[in-house]
Amino acid sequence: MKTPGTPKNPRVPTPNICMKDGILLVDKPEGLSSAAVVARLKRKLGVKKIGHTGTLDPFATGVLLIAVGQATRISRFFLNGSKAYIARVALGIETDTYDCTGKPVASDSPEKASGITMDRIQEVVARFQGIQDQVPPAYSALKHKGVPLYKLARQGRAVEKPPRQIEIYDISAASLETSQHGLPEFHLSVACSGGTYIRSLAFDIGRALGCGAHLSGLVRTRSSQFELSQGLGLETLESMSSQEIETRIRPMAQCLDFLPGAVVDKKIAEKISYGQKLGPGQIDMTLGGDQNFEDLFYRVMDDTGRLVAIVQPGGPGQPYNYSCVFHP
Repeated sequence: MKTPGTPKNPRVPTPNICMKDGILLVDKPEGLSSAAVVARLKRKLGVKKIGHTGTLDPFATGVLLIAVGQATRISRFFLNGSKAYIARVALGIETDTYDCTGKPVASDSPEKASGITMDRIQEVVARFQGIQDQVPPAYSALKHKGVPLYKLARQGRAVEKPPRQIEIYDISAASLETSQHGLPEFHLSVACSGGTYIRSLAFDIGRALGCGAHLSGLVRTRSSQFELSQGLGLETLESMSSQEIETRIRPMAQCLDFLPGAVVDKKIAEKISYGQKLGPGQIDMTLGGDQNFEDLFYRVMDDTGRLVAIVQPGGPGQPYNYSCVFHP
């Protein structure tokens, strides 16, 4: 018998099982969107705040950085970080999405595509190294007036975004062979700046070869300083206890070790937690006189190594500006 006043279906709040803030490195499986990976880990960990730091397409695999808890506030520092990939590029067919999930929109004769040699591919691929402008694919998560481009493209209203400057740090081609679909296919290794679309790169290489091409496979092997070998598969993570997963979450201060930093005492850390102004002399960091202050970010840590804040200098002799303040 129910106690008077008891709701018919009392809702038990989801426990916040994993309390550690930081970055979890996942080896994303094929066939799942990045958002689906986040949703499954959110259920597993029972956390309110969780997100990824850079989308991988559903057909792609590899490094997916998952920000847990307060680390969602540092995602932007990884979005534009450098990336590395191993891709497969199939010759002879272009698709509307520039990859293997799209519909063929143009094809060349099998003889022409098959007649392209590895030497010719390597010669063309080498031209793509360096700083260049790249047009993002119409099927992408970029937005036009608040709507993702892929949604507009599916409605037959494809929007072409203006070219964006990217940089290919290193690129090479190898292993020309016949794919399971009978197309000439080669492996492409790429190290590049954030914001580079490997699908667009495959499309542009196909155009330069004169036979058309599309991306037929993709593995992200590195994102910022994180390597694929450091990650765990989604199923492996889901089979682990929350305590085991917590040991795999990297602390925020460690993840941002590419930013200069300083350690402050308990008194200063407390001032920061209250959002009180900090003068240049209160944090022991040397600022070069010719640096652009707007582009500088510093980690501030307490004596335990916990990330207390990310600050920006306000200019010579000016107080620091808070970018993020993190609470214990």
